[in-house]
Amino acid sequence: MPELPEVEALKRGLEQKIIGSIIKNIEILNGKIVSGSGTRRVINNDKILEFTGKLRDKKIMAIDRLAKNLIFTMSDKSIILVHLKMTGQLVFKSHNFDSYLQGGHPIQESENTLPHKHTYIIFTLSNGTLYYNDVRQFGYVLYFKDYQELENLNHFKNTSVEPFSPNFSYKYFKDKLLQNKSPIKKVFLDQKIVNGLGNIYADEVCFASSVLPMRRCNTLNETEIKSLYKNIRLILDKAINSGGSSVANYLLADGKRGNYAHFHKAYKQENKPCKFKVGNKKCTGMVQKTVFLGRGTHFCPVHQK
Repeated sequence: MPELPEVEALKRGLEQKIIGSIIKNIEILNGKIVSGSGTRRVINNDKILEFTGKLRDKKIMAIDRLAKNLIFTMSDKSIILVHLKMTGQLVFKSHNFDSYLQGGHPIQESENTLPHKHTYIIFTLSNGTLYYNDVRQFGYVLYFKDYQELENLNHFKNTSVEPFSPNFSYKYFKDKLLQNKSPIKKVFLDQKIVNGLGNIYADEVCFASSVLPMRRCNTLNETEIKSLYKNIRLILDKAINSGGSSVANYLLADGKRGNYAHFHKAYKQENKPCKFKVGNKKCTGMVQKTVFLGRGTHFCPVHQK
């Protein structure tokens, strides 16, 4: 599943191609994609008719990101909410074939033929075609009449504050951590204190902060909390500016692989010498991998405590 940096990179790529485009037609090839966000979705014909009827002839005015969701705002203030989940993909092709971009899980068929067997929504735009493809059909593309309706349905109840927003203050972060007895990695993965830290970046932030991912939040001292707070922003910012990580075959909106994986110091670095340094002093440990909370977790047992 893409994490915050990958979704942000995809958003920026799409902004360059489809802002100002008008939706001329919508073809839905799998109704459950637009029928809800649950794991057990039933095709809802009313939702399908609403999606196609309400969005036709509307202009795409803005694309935003909240956590791992893409939010398309239309000219009438209506909303398209996209979550790619594990295997979703967006592909844009211009009408004159001079522009192509792809973001999300790589699907071999998309390289040669569109639409294909994994294509479930086709948006015909004034300047090209936008395809939603999804191998395992976990993702969703939902319509809301406005942002207020989206908020009223409490769709983002499991998200919290954005890491670069003013609301993510050090005091807020410290207070939330010290009130929590759960392991640090669990809190990061739950997204209940700060958005955007999935498995990759949770490992990287803990590594850079010299804190074991298994540590309980309420055992952290002031120095450790300050380090975690600083490294959340530093690492996510660097990952966004690097285009995200290419782990799990995640592709950027221009079809290129993200290159933040070159900077990984913990994730997928098991059995390699630790790269952590303080000044000129280098850690003597070896990166290890264990399964924690059902996820591969990478850490150094020497400098992380």
